[in-house]
Amino acid sequence: MKKAVAIWLLLSLALLATGCRSGEGRGQNGETLKLGLIPVEDNFPFFVAAQEGLFAKAGLKVELVPFNSARDRDLALQAKNIDGEVADIVATALLRKGGTPVKIVSLTMGATPAEGRFALLARPGAAIQRPEQLKGVSVGISENTIIEYVADRLLQGAGVDPGSVEKVAVPQIPERLQLLLGGRLETALLPDPFATLAEKKGGRVILDDTKIDRNLSQVVLIFREDTLKEKATAVKKLLQVYGDAAALVSNHPDRYRELFIDKARVPAELKDTYLAPRYSPPRVPTRSEVADVQEWMVAKKLLPAAYSYGELVDTTFVPDGGEKK
Repeated sequence: MKKAVAIWLLLSLALLATGCRSGEGRGQNGETLKLGLIPVEDNFPFFVAAQEGLFAKAGLKVELVPFNSARDRDLALQAKNIDGEVADIVATALLRKGGTPVKIVSLTMGATPAEGRFALLARPGAAIQRPEQLKGVSVGISENTIIEYVADRLLQGAGVDPGSVEKVAVPQIPERLQLLLGGRLETALLPDPFATLAEKKGGRVILDDTKIDRNLSQVVLIFREDTLKEKATAVKKLLQVYGDAAALVSNHPDRYRELFIDKARVPAELKDTYLAPRYSPPRVPTRSEVADVQEWMVAKKLLPAAYSYGELVDTTFVPDGGEKK
């Protein structure tokens, strides 16, 4: 009898220990996130959060996984090597089309026209000064990406048919910059800080998306749907931490200057003058922003049809984009 009781007690303790370990594992996994980032200014608040220990203070374990290209970043998300990434609406729709169900949970940049500057610049010494002079001119872009979308919308807004320019696909931004400065491209669309560097080296800004009445280049934080279901608490905490870090950068840019130069890969020529941009609190993109990008994608035959707003955006984590749902 004593032997049977002893065996029963041992089995009970073993089951209890197993149950405790499983519970701890679920809790730990639920609070751990892997985030894919390309080291550019769009992602900078996440690096500030890591430096300031804000993730740990929130009870989060966040691994910031660097990538040198959007393609590698997207492949890692598809392979489930990361939980989420900072991307754009074009990439989000293409991932979903490719069979990876992802959703936007917030903007990280692009809540206002001043955030995330893109500029179309003419090469140094070019005679081009006005948008109407762009017809028939070579324009360096990255094809079928947010870069081309911004270029097309800027041209259309200035009364220029995008089909009237000669688009030249140059996916790598540094190469596009060098071709422009070397005179092998008449014009090119560049994001900051490369647009600022091109201007400093003699390029002339013809069109600038911070000078129009709406923002064209939304940068978004996306996660796979399974992550949003399994780690909803962690994602919500991550966005709260992001908001705190964004406020720190916006209010104290000089405090993080050295980190910004490093993590945003600011060109050496601008390290003493180029400042970190301001970052808005987290919010989701508006319906019109999501719809306009997809309208362009359908016209380009990148999508057979637009997704609904709810298929691409999860509105449960941060406030909406200011439009009626």
